[in-house]
Amino acid sequence: MINQYEVIETNEMIEKENLDVRTITMGISLLDCRAHEAEELAVQIYDRICKKAEHLVETGEAIAKEYGIPIINKRISVTPVALTAGGACRTKEDYLRIAKALDDAARTTGVNFIGGFSALVSKAMTHADEMLIHAIPEALAQTQRVCASVNAGSTRTGINMDAVRLLGKIVHDTAQATAQNDSIGCAKLVIFCNAPDDNPFMAGAFHGVTEGDSVIHVGVSGPGVVKTALEKVRGESFEVLCETIKKTAFKVTRVGQLVAMEASRRLDVPFGIVDLSLAPTPAIGDSVADILKEIGLEEVGAPGTTAALALLNDHVKKGGIMAGSYVGGLSGAFIPVSEDQGMIAAAKSGALTIEKLEAMTCVCSVGLDMIAIPGDTSPATISGIIADEMAIGMINQKTTAVRLIPVIGKTVGETASFGGLLGEAPVMPVNTYRCDDFVHRTGRIPAPVHSFKN
Repeated sequence: MINQYEVIETNEMIEKENLDVRTITMGISLLDCRAHEAEELAVQIYDRICKKAEHLVETGEAIAKEYGIPIINKRISVTPVALTAGGACRTKEDYLRIAKALDDAARTTGVNFIGGFSALVSKAMTHADEMLIHAIPEALAQTQRVCASVNAGSTRTGINMDAVRLLGKIVHDTAQATAQNDSIGCAKLVIFCNAPDDNPFMAGAFHGVTEGDSVIHVGVSGPGVVKTALEKVRGESFEVLCETIKKTAFKVTRVGQLVAMEASRRLDVPFGIVDLSLAPTPAIGDSVADILKEIGLEEVGAPGTTAALALLNDHVKKGGIMAGSYVGGLSGAFIPVSEDQGMIAAAKSGALTIEKLEAMTCVCSVGLDMIAIPGDTSPATISGIIADEMAIGMINQKTTAVRLIPVIGKTVGETASFGGLLGEAPVMPVNTYRCDDFVHRTGRIPAPVHSFKN
């Protein structure tokens, strides 16, 4: 039972500490959409999404109004398009037609993003995979709400370096295709190692092939809530610090569980997971960086940053797991530079570098996220950065991801502005020593020895 004190406490979290349900995401399977031509397939995909998600937005708004819980985004994820469109799509232009159908469906249903223009190529690429990947720059330039992702590595299979090499060029071409808007297309492209099937957060969301016809996932966030709780135990021992994070994560996850179960019931769609991720926004007081500073750092990037983030990430997970029936996705702490005013300040001051961010990704929930780099960074260098992050995920048996934004026409010290939740980012320096000979080797990096667990 929820007592009066808990109700008052939750209201204070919402009103004063930026607690929100970041997204309700409906996953929709496209596996039974079959056609011989891309045009026919596009119609089937549009119709299926619009039918399944017809009431998603209005249901989310009704729950938010009735319970007084802000639900910021309503989103859709679909089965990776490379798996469903290979029989009908024979050219890059065919895949662009599918991307536009996804965009039209997102607009019709009223969601802000739709994810799943994706390929799973951790071991090798099919012709369909390659065609979709080549279509990504134009697809993201010609649509407003479509997000793309590619899983290029896993602990079980290793790293597909042919895909990594290609993706360095794709990131660069996407930046060029959206150069007039500070290369914002790259903000809608995520490259994964060990991508989860049940991730409700964009831009990396897709409906996994192990999922059913449809599912409801909820992503909940509350960096401000955690920071406020830690202010009350400033100077206390690590035991007190850890307990406070766990208890706070428990309370935040309960809010997500409530919303998820209610959305599932009203939409008559199975409940999937609650993803408790401390996902920041550019708003003051909604920052993961501020939590790390409250733990005891003068600035994010100082010695001790990785240890503080590891502590935070682990105890967020521990508290969340106890609060929900199914906690999954990427649960933990996100460190996107452009979406966190504390991270932005640390990057501008020079305290936070890409190399330090890479170290932090060993213990955070995702990886190098929303990082602006000079627009003249070479595709090979971008591929090298992707490969480094894939290696961290592969060896550590965790999800890692890369969302780099080479901002065309801008260099170190300038700022790229993306607007809304995507925020703005200072252009950060990249190591100028080259890795072309490494990246241009063909094949894949084999799976590590500890992948053999049969």
